Amino acid sequence: MKYSANLIFHTAKVFILFVSFTMLFYFGMIWLNQEYEDYHRYDEPKGTAIKVSNSVQSSEGNWFDRLLLFYKNGE
Repeated sequence: MKYSANLIFHTAKVFILFVSFTMLFYFGMIWLNQEYEDYHRYDEPKGTAIKVSNSVQSSEGNWFDRLLLFYKNGE
């Protein structure tokens, strides 16, 4: 009888720890989602930022040059 009660007690402890850490993880993920939900990565920078890339604006460039530029930049 004592062994059964001890086994039930240890099983309940493990179950409570598992549920607690699962809830902690779940609410932590919800908090991270809410934290970064309104984070706008592509807004224009504020301050004295400068543009560091130069796009090709020639009208004489052919499609092959544009294709190579596409593969080179990955855009």
